Amino acid sequence: MRLNHVVIWIDHKEAHVLHYDNAKSTLIKSQSKHPHLHHKANAIGSGKAPDDHQYFHNVMAAVVDADEILIVGPGSAKSELLKHAIGRDAQLSQKIIGLETTDHPTDPQVVAFAKKYFYRIDKMKGDIA
Repeated sequence: MRLNHVVIWIDHKEAHVLHYDNAKSTLIKSQSKHPHLHHKANAIGSGKAPDDHQYFHNVMAAVVDADEILIVGPGSAKSELLKHAIGRDAQLSQKIIGLETTDHPTDPQVVAFAKKYFYRIDKMKGDIA
């Protein structure tokens, strides 16, 4: 069974959406006005910049045609994206099969990582002999 696999590499500034089954890729940048994720000490508030929901919405809109989604990245943006997806589109969030921590690889390195990941998942599900 051939699935439409998508991998998202994300941090708080940009997301690389890679549909590696058809070699399509999309770069989505955050429009956040906050240059830093954390504010200075002694600032009023939580000390953390608010989530950029429009950014997360744009990322998830780029993967609506996916059958399985892997989210990778270096920090907390991947779990914030998952939380956003669960809260805004539970059906699409069910297609997310994993979150993995990676550094700042190139797009071909992300695709190679995702191919190995999806192969293991497909083999466990019995989709691959």
